[in-house]
Amino acid sequence: MSEAGTEGDLIVRREGSAGVIRLNRPKAINAMTLEMSLGIDAALDQFEADPAVAVIILEGAGDRGLCAGGDIRGLYESSKSGGDLGKRFWRQEYVMNARIASFPKPYVAYMDGLVMGGGVGLSAHGRHRIVTEKTKLAMPEVGLGFFPDVGGTWLLSHAPGELGTYFGLTGQTMNGPDAIHARFADTVVPSEKWPALREVLTKLRPGTLSSEVERLIEGFAIGENAGPVAALQDRIDRWFGHDSMHDIVAALEQDGSELALSILKALREKSPRGMVVTLKLLRLARNASSLQDCLVREYRAALEVFRSDDFREGVRAAIIDKDRNPRWSPPEIDAVTPEMLAPYLAEIGADELTFPQGR
Repeated sequence: MSEAGTEGDLIVRREGSAGVIRLNRPKAINAMTLEMSLGIDAALDQFEADPAVAVIILEGAGDRGLCAGGDIRGLYESSKSGGDLGKRFWRQEYVMNARIASFPKPYVAYMDGLVMGGGVGLSAHGRHRIVTEKTKLAMPEVGLGFFPDVGGTWLLSHAPGELGTYFGLTGQTMNGPDAIHARFADTVVPSEKWPALREVLTKLRPGTLSSEVERLIEGFAIGENAGPVAALQDRIDRWFGHDSMHDIVAALEQDGSELALSILKALREKSPRGMVVTLKLLRLARNASSLQDCLVREYRAALEVFRSDDFREGVRAAIIDKDRNPRWSPPEIDAVTPEMLAPYLAEIGADELTFPQGR
């Protein structure tokens, strides 16, 4: 084993023929900072260029999860002070998300425990996405006055039927099998089998094809690929198959079932502006030609979110003061006007997200 990094917030090293990237902030459930994202990019440079590296393994330290998302507290402080961390952090992160999606070597993400927000961006764009019996995957950004970013609009818009609309607007958690059904993951491997599978991955010969890695992983899998939410597909399609939040809410109210009312309650806790922005981005993503198209659009919207009171208020209520009582602006869905939505979709000139050539 050769060490290529220090035991800081990110551990990067070779183990046999595997290039290992381990997020190492277990007390923060490995929430990702700008420095960690830059470190991951540097690790990918190193492992891509090293002919002895056959496979990338992404994992999280501790037993609570792969990654609980981005460093929201740092973004909140920068937004409050008029800083530019949002612009720098999201540009770096989104470019990295696109890189992971097209990485030329097999990229194995071990999605154990909590996988949220930025953690989804690090894993769900990878070629081999392993979930376990402990996986809890979510894109809960609307509860922070934000929207599912890191390519989340691309992923959600490719889920079957309206499941992506449902998960994106409610922030509902997926278990491992539901993550597979929603196309965020590929295989359930029991966590007790991971050490043995990991050991095999470190012994792959350089040049091993992704198809071979896939067959290898399947040998450790349990074959489950649909969880409790999959059984609700027809009802979710009926409720969320609308292009306005007003019509989605009306469909849930008209249904009146216990489940519909519980979903309504969840929606009423979210940012009205965040939900309207999310729904619009999800509908645009359905016609996008690539993940990169969605990331460009997400970056425009993210910079507008960074300037918004709703983002600061959502983070304050959830993470800073923890009173769980955000005061959204505006407080009602029907008060979100087209004029309020427009800045989230507008082109941003010299600040547009671009991707390095040749990757």
